[in-house]
Amino acid sequence: MKPKVTMIAWNQNDNYVVTAVNNHLLKVWNSSTGQLLHDLVGHADEVFVLETHPFDSRIMLSAGHDGNIFIWDITKGTKTKHYFNMIEGQGHGAVFDCKFSPDGQHFACTDSHGHLLIFGFGCSRPYEKIPDQMFFHTDYRPLIRDSNNYVLDEQTQQAPHLMPPPFLVDVDGNPHPTKYQRLVPGRENCADEHLIPQLGYVATSDGEVVEQVIGQQTVDQDEQGLEPSILDGMIRQLQLQQDQRTGADQESASSGPQNGEGTPRRG
Repeated sequence: MKPKVTMIAWNQNDNYVVTAVNNHLLKVWNSSTGQLLHDLVGHADEVFVLETHPFDSRIMLSAGHDGNIFIWDITKGTKTKHYFNMIEGQGHGAVFDCKFSPDGQHFACTDSHGHLLIFGFGCSRPYEKIPDQMFFHTDYRPLIRDSNNYVLDEQTQQAPHLMPPPFLVDVDGNPHPTKYQRLVPGRENCADEHLIPQLGYVATSDGEVVEQVIGQQTVDQDEQGLEPSILDGMIRQLQLQQDQRTGADQESASSGPQNGEGTPRRG
């Protein structure tokens, strides 16, 4: 088999270069001389994650499709810590990405099953206030392109970045209680009635009808005969007046002199 490099990373002070090879080895090189210093053995599948420690030049993190996460001392060529991402009843989960925190005390990984793995010192109590399953209700909504080739949300016909803050739902699309909805940026100070999503039924591409969050649940003011706001009423009146003026101008233009007979008088 011809070896191929799948990932490469410099350490914190650029003295070493680590390469991941498709024969499951990690190789540590002297960046100045190109000399091979160590072969790091431990992975059983291809490695696509190499992350250097933010300030400790000795430390490098690797993770791969075999579910293994290693912390290496690349100056000695030794294994410091190891974690295997085993998921109960589903086998191992391939690790797709890892990042250190700026202080170097924590790192977070994401896997092929949609899990966020957080490693660090201390207890996990700060993370207990959030639910186990967290998705935005817009995560898997289909997108379309308009006549200008801009991307729009298929359901609301809005650009994704102009849509209101999404709701938090579980893996089945069921919305979480209001205390969790306030964790979404932009919903921290919303009234309770604005944190209750409106559910509807949407047909999927394979014809299955599923219940899905479709928007924000608010009182239907039009049904009550109430104007949503004074400003909205003024905008409607201005638009109506503009439409009337446009119609009048078009009528006068169409009824003006034809075939060059006479000259229209300016009002």
